[in-house]
Amino acid sequence: MDAITEYLGIGSYRKWPEEKRQEWLLSELNGKRPLFGPDLPKSDEIADVLDTFHVLAELPSDSFGAYVISMATAPSDVLAVELLQRECHVKKPLRVVPLFEKLADLESAPAALARLFSVEWYRNRISGKQEVMIGYSDSGKDAGRFSAAWQLYKAQEELINVAKLYGVKLTMFHGRGGTVGRGGGPTHLAILSQPPETIHGSLRVTVQGEVIEQSFGEEHLCFRTLQRFTAATLEHGMHPPISPKPEWRALMDEMAIVATKEYRSIVFEEPRFVEYFRLATPEMEYGRMNIGSRPSKRKPSAGIESLRAIPWIFAWTQTRFHLPVWLGFGAAFKHVLDKDIRNLQTLQEMYNQWPFFRVTIDLVEMVFAKGDPGIAALYDKLLVSEDLWALGARLRANYEETKQLLLQVAGHKDLLEGDPYLKQRLRIRDSYTTALNVCQAYTLKRIRDPGFQVKPRPHLSKDIMDMGKPASELVKLNTTSEYAPGLEDTLILTMKGIAAGMQNTG
Repeated sequence: MDAITEYLGIGSYRKWPEEKRQEWLLSELNGKRPLFGPDLPKSDEIADVLDTFHVLAELPSDSFGAYVISMATAPSDVLAVELLQRECHVKKPLRVVPLFEKLADLESAPAALARLFSVEWYRNRISGKQEVMIGYSDSGKDAGRFSAAWQLYKAQEELINVAKLYGVKLTMFHGRGGTVGRGGGPTHLAILSQPPETIHGSLRVTVQGEVIEQSFGEEHLCFRTLQRFTAATLEHGMHPPISPKPEWRALMDEMAIVATKEYRSIVFEEPRFVEYFRLATPEMEYGRMNIGSRPSKRKPSAGIESLRAIPWIFAWTQTRFHLPVWLGFGAAFKHVLDKDIRNLQTLQEMYNQWPFFRVTIDLVEMVFAKGDPGIAALYDKLLVSEDLWALGARLRANYEETKQLLLQVAGHKDLLEGDPYLKQRLRIRDSYTTALNVCQAYTLKRIRDPGFQVKPRPHLSKDIMDMGKPASELVKLNTTSEYAPGLEDTLILTMKGIAAGMQNTG
């Protein structure tokens, strides 16, 4: 849009305030003249955007669903897409879905939607129906799982109220990931934990690549998954979950502030956290391997802010530390318990009576059952410089304290006390996953330090390996690899194995 307004000689769209953007967009949407000609100066980025809209115009409309606007913040984001669809002659314009992702965007989403619905042209365009997508991944990376979960809950309540005010049927589109850190979890529980009156028989969810097979890999799995969605949606409508009591809301608001503060103080304000993260996890190697659908970073040279949520969660999942999931919970619980021990009774009441809070706690408890700070300590010892060991030790102490506080709130003596079947499955998987973690840690050490040699030990088999014998061709699967023969393949296989053991990746 900035290129178009500069081309028209009316100023810089990027520098305009929101009111002026809306005024100009609406004047063009209500007009009939072409917005720009073939002589519009086009950078690669602009050409890519326009080519996308031209493809939308050429292909049948049933080839597409909605046009989702990532990192939406204002009504002008939606109106700009509507204008581009018209200019590129899209005969049946796609419905436009704003995606609110970061914590601040979720907080301002209801006001943004109200401003959008106040535009008469847009209300006529949507015919009383609107979709809004809420992002679980970037909100969690921005503020931590606790604060993100609570803000997502409140945002849905407020968005539904705005839609009711304008007589619009709102469908919530849940941008969940496969992991708890990105909003994942059992389908049935996830739906039943949504706020009352936010589903009304319709919802959309994303199904991530790493969980497609277990949900839709076979015909009977497809039907079972559909049954779960249908049953939970109907149950939510016929027997809505209770609304939180005012004192529960006040406690959640207070805890969310503390949780966000602790999360950001470590992830964004700890001077050497980024260095520690890159050394203690396979994040750097993941970014160089072709095992994802998108680049691992939005900006190659920036820090955690530019790292996509998938590699952020993936890296911590591989080391079994799961930091993005639990960081902030411990500080929040400790704060309210130190303030008044009677808050423990309130938290336990919330856990027993409020589906949203119970599901949130149960999912973090499950992640703790999959975690192992001892494995994270091994990665530290092998891969992290000694001057950063203290930071790792401090985080592991926080892990243990948070786990104990969470068990106290849930009223459990041990992890997964209420789900012995899952507990047994994780126990069986643990020995296999631990072996893969050890293999991965030593492989990373050899990749990063080519001079490192694993000390040979007596072989367990009768046929003792000849350590001086050249490696066979089986370990040279990728002849163009920048790593020593076999190391890249070993690393990828351990990544896949650990992901299978954790039942998710990013």
